[in-house]
Amino acid sequence: MMHAPHSFRSDPQVPPFDDAGPLAVMDADCAVCSWGARMIHRLDGSGTVRICPVQSPLGAALMRHYGLRPDDPESWLFIDQGVAHKDFEAVLHACRRFRGWGRLAFVLHACPRPLRDWLYRRLARNRYAICGRADMCALPDPAFRRRLIG
Repeated sequence: MMHAPHSFRSDPQVPPFDDAGPLAVMDADCAVCSWGARMIHRLDGSGTVRICPVQSPLGAALMRHYGLRPDDPESWLFIDQGVAHKDFEAVLHACRRFRGWGRLAFVLHACPRPLRDWLYRRLARNRYAICGRADMCALPDPAFRRRLIG
């Protein structure tokens, strides 16, 4: 997925948004993604990482811009400084920004990339069967809800 930084700005299909901080584009119906969104909220000490459901117009447009299917997302995006990361690389890139236990996830970088990618794809393809569904947008925490855009 090679795109110039901030390439989404010149895509007429992507609605304008404040891209000054990092953005995680995630499946709002997936229990694993909902858990991941809560972890971002808990571990992001800077409070700058925002979360965009893939089901929103902005989330769907960003997914399409980067060649991903918003109607059946098998990945998520982590856009930081205009550069999009997907799959397990998105997880690792996000973890670099976090404090405490979040940084420990970076240890997974030692795992060979083909194995990481294979494991990620297996989980992503079977996420509903393995972990079920959850609605991240229904979370009652007002501080979490302020992170949501789209």
